[in-house]
Amino acid sequence: MPNYDNLRLEKGLYSTSGGFSKALEELDPSENYVGTNLEGLDAFERQLKRFDIRVGGHGSDVVEKFFKTSDSATLFPEYVARAVRQGMDSADVLSQIVATTTQINCPDYRAITSDMKEDETELKRVTQGSFIPQTVISPSNELVTLRKRGRMVVASYETIRFQRLDLFTVMLKQIGAQIASSQLEDAIDALMDKTDKIHTKDAGKLSYDDLVALWNSMGQYNMTTMITKGDNMPTLLGFSEFKDAAAGLNFHATGKLVTPLGAQLIKSKKMDENCIIGLDKDCALEKVEAGGIVTDYDKLIDRQLERASITCTTGFSKIFTGATKILTTQAKN
Repeated sequence: MPNYDNLRLEKGLYSTSGGFSKALEELDPSENYVGTNLEGLDAFERQLKRFDIRVGGHGSDVVEKFFKTSDSATLFPEYVARAVRQGMDSADVLSQIVATTTQINCPDYRAITSDMKEDETELKRVTQGSFIPQTVISPSNELVTLRKRGRMVVASYETIRFQRLDLFTVMLKQIGAQIASSQLEDAIDALMDKTDKIHTKDAGKLSYDDLVALWNSMGQYNMTTMITKGDNMPTLLGFSEFKDAAAGLNFHATGKLVTPLGAQLIKSKKMDENCIIGLDKDCALEKVEAGGIVTDYDKLIDRQLERASITCTTGFSKIFTGATKILTTQAKN
């Protein structure tokens, strides 16, 4: 039976396996609300409705509304985490790079990998009694490096208590965008590590033919994504092949630039000016995430913010090493 309006909320729900939202959903399953006017809301959103807290839009409430009761105050860290997640999603680039995301609850993680040579990627005909080609999947030689990214939010309750939640959400979303940008840099570090390089025909100079050579070097993999430094954009966009009318319309409509080779083009300040990464997003990279967005829920509830950290711990590991190639304008050694 629906019971969202009489649940007892406590901060201990944040320390359960799966976090606050999962624990709340187990106490108050959404399936119980099918066919009611609350259908479509998750357990957290039903609690916002219970305490009449509007976190966005016209007439959003002030931060103080969360702290009217001890139960409603318990919702505040989850609100913070969700706002940060919205910022990460709005600045999302990793979905164009990452093949799969693995959730872990331990400090160490060893990925699996497959280093297939080019002649091993084709399924050749097997005659009776002959050797069947094999794909060797093995654990990585190194543990995945996990990096904690985040921000410390410093503000007294008196400073923010009368601020509208939609404005506070904007600030939290910006923190999320910054975390997403940092995670992209970590992903690039993993992609650059021990990756085969393709050299341009002329050292120090990039041509469209070099991009075709990068695309061709991918073998069985599809080059779905290219990553480069923003300084390279004028050169790339100057190629006549990039001036296709349909590509221009797509860029104006979505802000996403697709190359004539069919690859999504991403710019990052992390990249060296003399390198371009080409990769198959469906095979190249695994994202390892420990715990999702983590907040100092004790401080956010009991001390009403003051000084609280918002963090996310992630790492990245290559899956198929051949699914990533680097084009460099540097001369061969």
